[in-house]
Amino acid sequence: MLSKFLKSLSILKKFLFINLVIFTIIGSFTIIYLNNVQPNLIKKKSINHINIIDNTIENLSRLDVKFTTKDIRKFLFSTRFIFQNLDRVIFFDNELSLIGDTDTLDLDPRSFSTRLNEIEFESLNDNKIDRSVDNKDTNKDKKNFISFKDILKKYSDSDNYGNSFTFTQENFNQFKLTTIKNVTKDGLNVGYLAITENANDIKTAIDERKAFVVRTAIAVGFVILIFSFVLSRYFIKPIQNLVSYTKIIKEKSHKKSGIDNLKNRNDELGLLSKSLEDMTNELQKRVAHAENFSTDLVHEIRNPLASLKSASEILQDTNNSDQRLKLLNILNHDVQRIERLITDYSQMLKDEVALSKEKMKKINIEPIIQSVVDDYNSIYKVKKDIKINYEDDGKKEYSINGIENRIEQMIANLLDNSISFTEKGGKIIVNISISSNRKITVKIIDEGQGFKEKDTSKIFRRFYSNRPDKFGEHSGLGLNIVKNLVELHDGKILASNRPNNKGAIIEISFPSMQ
Repeated sequence: MLSKFLKSLSILKKFLFINLVIFTIIGSFTIIYLNNVQPNLIKKKSINHINIIDNTIENLSRLDVKFTTKDIRKFLFSTRFIFQNLDRVIFFDNELSLIGDTDTLDLDPRSFSTRLNEIEFESLNDNKIDRSVDNKDTNKDKKNFISFKDILKKYSDSDNYGNSFTFTQENFNQFKLTTIKNVTKDGLNVGYLAITENANDIKTAIDERKAFVVRTAIAVGFVILIFSFVLSRYFIKPIQNLVSYTKIIKEKSHKKSGIDNLKNRNDELGLLSKSLEDMTNELQKRVAHAENFSTDLVHEIRNPLASLKSASEILQDTNNSDQRLKLLNILNHDVQRIERLITDYSQMLKDEVALSKEKMKKINIEPIIQSVVDDYNSIYKVKKDIKINYEDDGKKEYSINGIENRIEQMIANLLDNSISFTEKGGKIIVNISISSNRKITVKIIDEGQGFKEKDTSKIFRRFYSNRPDKFGEHSGLGLNIVKNLVELHDGKILASNRPNNKGAIIEISFPSMQ
């Protein structure tokens, strides 16, 4: 039940709820502690009182002191050093009359008839405190006060008679502690002995603890409020903005999102915002790319299909062998075209999936290019001659940040293209150089027909081909794939005709890692 409740709360509410629970638990333990600390402090003092009372009663018995005013007065004079650390020691006879008081050592007879102040009390039975009166306002009704004689009467009539009792008195900013016990001789009660001590240190300790708890509670509450504000202002709201941004993208809404402000942050949320926007833009590009590619593919397939349909219809109606041969060539050509389109399209999809899993690293492209050229020379050694030319005699390292098999794919596609348009015996040169601005350049130079287009950037478009005689051998995707791979490596690709000779030049440049 609690887990469901927590799941339904926002992060800020969860934070406040958890803090409230923790604060409540700590507060409960604090209240329990404060409720027990005063009795514990009183207990420590009362134990000292009890020990003194027991020792005094033992001395009274040993000295055979009678509970009369005269004998008690003599006892107080002779043993007053015993009580020097106590505020007051009081003796009562069995009739509850005052017969001795350390505050009256001036021997003023009138002092022994002085009535003690009415007090409030707590009782200690077997060293356990039991509060029976709690009245701290001296201006309250006198009915709420109990006189010392009434307390002694209650004590003498109670079941706890014979045990020590501790009483507390608090008025006029004073906190007094009084412990009382009856005195027996030969099994008979002869009087009562009370010890009174100023215990303001107990009250001070309790007040200090309470003040500390209150100050701590206020400070903790203030810190929680500040942290809640910071959490809401700098974390919760940005996260809510990111959630809103994802909803806008999902719903394809044109609402304005606040992600631009988040991207300016220099913390993890700023990085997350940038990554989320980059990922969204990349996905949108991929979706748009897939949609455009599918549209282009359908368009490219529709043309050879229309040609196939037309040629097959004419083929059924003609008996001319030359015309039938020509139509069969058209059919074969169109089938090759469709097959090439589907093959290249399938390969392109596989490459895109593979690229998302592959990681770039520092590689030297010179041995990669050398390996591809050697392979092609072994395949086309009779028809073509492919050479590699180093402008610096190959003494430098041509290192880039890239993917090795993708570099192979680029060079292979470009060599395929050059070989298909270079006549038998023609030469193809792969020129490798590194410029002063730290750019590594690879040029594929052939002796083919060159480009008819004035704007040679068109040849890198998907399905573009202006060479009808090679229509079945080229889908128009090869150079587009190369261009995409070059851009993946932060490079650039250009196409041009050779200035003084017949042929074409494809130039690729990569950032160097040297």
